[in-house]
Amino acid sequence: MSEAVVRFAHLESNCECAASIEDIALALAQLSREPLNSDEARRRCLAIRDALVHAGIYGAVEAEQAATTTGSTPQPLRFRLAPTAFHLSASDVRRFQQLGHDLLAFYKALNRLYQDSVRGAQPSWVAAYLDQGKPEALITYSRMNRFRHLLPGIIRPDVIPTADGMVITELDSVPGGIGLTACLTRAYDDLLRLDPSSLDRPPHHSPLIAGRDGMLQGFAAMLRAQQGEQDGILAIVVSDEAKEYRSEMEWMADRLREIGYQAFCVEPRGVQFTEDGLFLQQEGQPRRIGLLYRFFELFDLKNIPKSELMMYAAKKGLVAVTPPYKPALEEKLAFGLFYHPELAAFWEQALSADLMSRLQQLLPRTWILDPRPIPPSAIIPRLTIGGHPVSDFRRLTKTTQKERQLVIKPSGFSELAWGSRGVSIGHDLPQVEWATALEQALQAFPTTPYVLQEFHKGRLFDSAYFDERSDAVVPMSGRVRLSPYYFVVGDKAELGGILATLCPANKKIIHGMVDAIMAPCTLSPDMPTERMVTMEAGDPGIHS
Repeated sequence: MSEAVVRFAHLESNCECAASIEDIALALAQLSREPLNSDEARRRCLAIRDALVHAGIYGAVEAEQAATTTGSTPQPLRFRLAPTAFHLSASDVRRFQQLGHDLLAFYKALNRLYQDSVRGAQPSWVAAYLDQGKPEALITYSRMNRFRHLLPGIIRPDVIPTADGMVITELDSVPGGIGLTACLTRAYDDLLRLDPSSLDRPPHHSPLIAGRDGMLQGFAAMLRAQQGEQDGILAIVVSDEAKEYRSEMEWMADRLREIGYQAFCVEPRGVQFTEDGLFLQQEGQPRRIGLLYRFFELFDLKNIPKSELMMYAAKKGLVAVTPPYKPALEEKLAFGLFYHPELAAFWEQALSADLMSRLQQLLPRTWILDPRPIPPSAIIPRLTIGGHPVSDFRRLTKTTQKERQLVIKPSGFSELAWGSRGVSIGHDLPQVEWATALEQALQAFPTTPYVLQEFHKGRLFDSAYFDERSDAVVPMSGRVRLSPYYFVVGDKAELGGILATLCPANKKIIHGMVDAIMAPCTLSPDMPTERMVTMEAGDPGIHS
């Protein structure tokens, strides 16, 4: 086998925090680094496919063909399967371990910035930007004192490895892929357990980052923390707009019940309201909901049955809800606020100097596409064309292809703001189309603010996948998006797993697609065993 072992904290309070450095070094020494032969690689891909199809998360070829003729019923995902997990260096793994804590601190600061702006302690335009295009009733609801300190329970950044380091293109607090990543990790781990070189491996150790059940244990720990003292079961409420994720969340609910957490994945119309709270019908009996996991976007509230009743129950303290109904925390324009010169003193006070430095390396320059004119003596901070300052976004319509290494995308609160919808890449468009996209973004500001962001090109990685047409494993070169899942428990955001999405090199936008390889991540076997043995337990990101 070509994977090395690393296991990070499972977030249950009564479980061992992590493998010791000696365990990691031992596993590295035990696992073979010989490359897979083609027959073995094919066998692995087929085994992974069969496991995912059996779980109901991956679509069989027959199901995909039937979907073209049977209407709009959502079908399980289809993507390319690799024979091995995606390899990360030890230094990258340490960065990902630290990143969760950094992003939790960023969310806390953003929450405070918004509230300070509302009460006048920070510029009023901050809250105005974050509230732009939202219904007044939702804004008022989100500002209630009851919800003042609530933060998302899951943080998932989209991370692009580039030639100059990692770049976070956006943050997601209502992410898909939770069940997919958990199921993929189990499928790859099952293969590793059958490998002869792994026979001596302790059963609780996994070569995959965060372990075999890091996603499940992290999700469960976060949910218990969010539910607190609220009595009742967990309802994972998946909207019709998010129906393509329903199968993976149903799988996740099944796994939660296996470890003793009464969880059920339901459609919004399955939730029942009384003056005593929210309920689900299970086996003919009403069961009280203690925690509602909101797997639906806030822009879609008007289309979600019983959404007002769910919000009413949360307002009255009859049920806990996560992620909270706080649209100000779900805007991509937060990156623009981070770089705004007028807010520099706030960020420097709210975040440590080291954290500021790390975020400045990770977060791309971002501007809020506000069409309102500014005084002739003013400029848009840090935005230049050919080294010259810019005072009007519309000047960007005349840029050359080389000058427009920029991305336009909706900030949030829109059906176009997820799944790479509504994204325009400047250097990939003819000038006329770029000018049109920019003008449309500026015109949309009253209802759907857009952001302008620096484009960072992902570096190339070599991999392989099972090609069903040729019935063989074939090589592929592409650019990868790394999606770490952080589960918030108290003041910690712990890593539960990382999903790698490797898209063909000719694709400009990296996201889940049928042509992409999707796989969990593991520590690269290229790390010398001696280095692992000499790592100290206090090394950033390696917890013992």
